[in-house]
Amino acid sequence: MVRLGTGIGWRPEIADDIARLPGIDWVEVVAENICPGHVPDALQRLRERGTTVVPHGVSLGLGGAERPDPGRLTALAERAEALGAPLVTEHIAFVRAGGPLTASPTLEAGHLLPVPRTRDALDVLCENVRIAQEALPVPLALENIAALISWPGEEMTEGQFLAELVERTGVRLLLDVANLHTNHVNRGEDPAKALDELPTSAIAYVHVAGGVEKDGVWHDSHAHPVTQPVLDVLAELCARTTPPGVLLERDEDFPAAEELADELDAIRAVTATGARDLSAAPDVSTTPDVSTTPDESTAPDESTTPDQSTTPDGPDASALDAARRRLALAQTTLLSALVAGTPAPEGFDRQRLRVQSRALTAKRAGVVAKVAPELPEILGDGYRPAFVRYADSRPMTGGYRRDALSFAEHLLADDEPGDPAARRRLALWWQERSGPAPLPAGRTARLARRVRLALSGR
Repeated sequence: MVRLGTGIGWRPEIADDIARLPGIDWVEVVAENICPGHVPDALQRLRERGTTVVPHGVSLGLGGAERPDPGRLTALAERAEALGAPLVTEHIAFVRAGGPLTASPTLEAGHLLPVPRTRDALDVLCENVRIAQEALPVPLALENIAALISWPGEEMTEGQFLAELVERTGVRLLLDVANLHTNHVNRGEDPAKALDELPTSAIAYVHVAGGVEKDGVWHDSHAHPVTQPVLDVLAELCARTTPPGVLLERDEDFPAAEELADELDAIRAVTATGARDLSAAPDVSTTPDVSTTPDESTAPDESTTPDQSTTPDGPDASALDAARRRLALAQTTLLSALVAGTPAPEGFDRQRLRVQSRALTAKRAGVVAKVAPELPEILGDGYRPAFVRYADSRPMTGGYRRDALSFAEHLLADDEPGDPAARRRLALWWQERSGPAPLPAGRTARLARRVRLALSGR
């Protein structure tokens, strides 16, 4: 197990601050934001100082019904090798649905969505993890995610699900204590119970992050200071084990370096206290008392007992294919309700689905603004409402850069924005970036006419 120490999420906006912060042992980078042949100079300088760099993927979707995309796995492996990373990390989540398993268009969530804690989902996840492990040059660790919604009919708790995943695959865990707190507020799940159930010996490192509560819902924003309840969950963990590494995440609204240093000091204080308490604690055997009679909580659950098609390593190929199809249908139905306005699946909290849908749209608008900053500059205060109207009935199907182009095409086709000068700037922006990619049938002629009119100032 690699001892990482105290780290921080590396972001270009705070690269200079990170270089000056004392006691930074390692950093984590979003894998998709790194080009193996062009590692940012500031990040390269950290590596030359001996700072460990860990790539953190967000787009594999290992919890989805489809097998992992070989191209995405290759890209993640290349980044691990380029950064000399001791491990790579990803999420227990699905990020897209549809496709061949459902004979429907592939929909992109643009965010991490929770996997149902069912036997089907666990079987598929375990197989996907094994495929990823074989393709990666270093060990893989997976992160528990924050969720706004709960799946109906779940068969396991968070801790049970993670424990069996580790047992069946040997994968390590990236434990996010902020996400445990989020799920406590949003789904009523006890963080202490999850910590008791999961294998702490499998923890590769820990995430700590800030968030905010609005109308009884906790949003894992990574844009607010770390709160005391999150530090309390970290303390609960450190009372059980000393994590190999702890990392502070911050993605938006970056504070001054002094505030980041204060948050890191608070995290160090919690981990140091836990380490002292553990070293002073007597050695207590954890061997179970065999004289104890199992109660109902430990009795086998018939709904989770493997059927005859299950082997010691999981289901056979035909059973796994069937599980993939069932999971694909369930995830596609949910994602379609969230991003395409189709009816809510049975058993879900409709109010919470609306909250999740709005959160996905807000995240999508924010990322498009980052990959295409000219769009909010051109549209000004009208950017957000215009994007919400666009996204309301248009799911993302080709990534954020394609989404930005599609948004501009939508505006131009509808003679927006109303100001001729702004419309001309938008047409020029689209023309420079659209390239030779064909437009959807039926829109080409109309959009071409709109672009010509916009460029002529009419």
